[in-house]
Amino acid sequence: MSRRAQITDAAIATLARAGLRGLTHRAVDRAAGLPEGSASYYYRTRQALLAAMVERLAELDTAELDTPPGPDPAAHAAAAAVLIEQWVTASRDRHIARYELTLEATRRPELRATLAASGAAIRAAAARHLAAAGISDPDRRAATYVDFVDGMLFHQIAGDGTRQLTSADLRDTIGTLLAAVTAADP
Repeated sequence: MSRRAQITDAAIATLARAGLRGLTHRAVDRAAGLPEGSASYYYRTRQALLAAMVERLAELDTAELDTPPGPDPAAHAAAAAVLIEQWVTASRDRHIARYELTLEATRRPELRATLAASGAAIRAAAARHLAAAGISDPDRRAATYVDFVDGMLFHQIAGDGTRQLTSADLRDTIGTLLAAVTAADP
């Protein structure tokens, strides 16, 4: 792992744990186990660190979305359910950090541009998955699909905890979502 990836991964974990107020170059150095000044050497400003975090999040997500599950929508739903379950458990910090950065981007136009580019990469990966499943107009449908999955993911991570979806629930929900998103236009 490169030093930059080590620093951005530590920054993501720090942001998830301590929020934006706790995200400092020193806190990132401590979390990464690096000498003081390492994070600021690679990312001189807070803005540079935030942008690098958004780019790293997109890199990690697109790597997980790299290979479409195949032509069967049921296989797609099963693979998506496994991935979402991973995101709400083992990769939970990544998504907490993403939501923090998304809210921060409402006040920082320069961060919004970086976030928009990373979102486009995620939608493109989703479009490849939908196309592999034989779904028509995958680019347009991917945008809707990603929006709904992101809302479900947000609720699972930041919701009130009253409805935690099981693996079977996730498969059923994704299957229903795919059927709705890919239904023929009226």
